Amino acid sequence: MPLFSFNTVADYLKAAHEMAASGRTALARLLAEAAAEFTPDPVEAARILNGFPASTQREED
Repeated sequence: MPLFSFNTVADYLKAAHEMAASGRTALARLLAEAAAEFTPDPVEAARILNGFPASTQREED
């Protein structure tokens, strides 16, 4: 299993797409949420989250 290094928003999104493609939608959503958190543009962050609509039980800060 490859190790992932998450240094950029693109890294998170790539992993999210890979998880979604393998049927791991909850993990894909969590990765998309992390990508959105690091995205300074709120419109772009919303677009990212809309691409991964699975709900999670993640606690809010």
